[in-house]
Amino acid sequence: MSLIVNGETIDQSLVDQEFSSIKAYYEGLAQVSCCERDDEFLGYAKENVIKRVLLAQEAQKGNIPVLKKEVDAALDKMKEEEGGEAAFYAHTGISEEGEKLLRKDLGAKIQLDKFLDDICGKDPEPDEADIRAYYGKHLEDFMTEEEVRASHLFKSLRKSEARDELYEELRELRRRAQAGEDFDALAREHSDKPEEEIDLGFFKRGEHMDEFETIAFSMDVGEVSPIFSTHWGFHLAKVTGRKPPAARDFDEIQEALREIMIQEHRQEKVQAMASELKQSAKIIDEEPETASAEA
Repeated sequence: MSLIVNGETIDQSLVDQEFSSIKAYYEGLAQVSCCERDDEFLGYAKENVIKRVLLAQEAQKGNIPVLKKEVDAALDKMKEEEGGEAAFYAHTGISEEGEKLLRKDLGAKIQLDKFLDDICGKDPEPDEADIRAYYGKHLEDFMTEEEVRASHLFKSLRKSEARDELYEELRELRRRAQAGEDFDALAREHSDKPEEEIDLGFFKRGEHMDEFETIAFSMDVGEVSPIFSTHWGFHLAKVTGRKPPAARDFDEIQEALREIMIQEHRQEKVQAMASELKQSAKIIDEEPETASAEA
């Protein structure tokens, strides 16, 4: 594939990286499996890369100065994020020639950032009324996470020959809990976990093993789970509390909302300019020709 923007050939790795990032995002949302939307994601990737290249080309036309100390600071920040200079060179394996290319790329990024700052200008920042209006319109994006409180009874499967006996023991304990006996008292007496790991308190998704959370978040308060197993052993759980999602307090997130609004406004301006540049750009997107067979 050849992607050429105003005579500049785009490195295929840029498109590949953008494609991977987009696909990973949708996979994280559980909106894609395997390769079913690869053509769509490739289209998104090309569009994003083209717009970035057009903006970078426009920034270069302006001859915006980039100081050596600015590039030095950007490189120092990268080294700091890697854990220091030694760790940076060890992790990246970058050569002296590679560092020259990196400094060139950092300079181009700084130049582009300055150019975009000029595009976006210094619009008035949103006042509290604007922020409250945005908060109300996007309230679903600023909810707390659902939480449950659960107790846990665990029997370890250290000996495979004891599996059936352990399962029957858990069945009896479950019957007793369903009949009204105190679940935590049963767990303190019979669980293979220490007492402090019986009442788990309130927790969000992602804080415990997937199998346990799948059960816990599917149950009602007061419900005792079926017996379920993991490679560690058999488990019983009882949900003892639930906190549904709730709107986060406005005062708590007002500053974060302000930053989001500023960034969204900036992005709208940048996208508008990129779209305008694309209208007059010469873009070639060709698949490589298949070599003809020899006669």
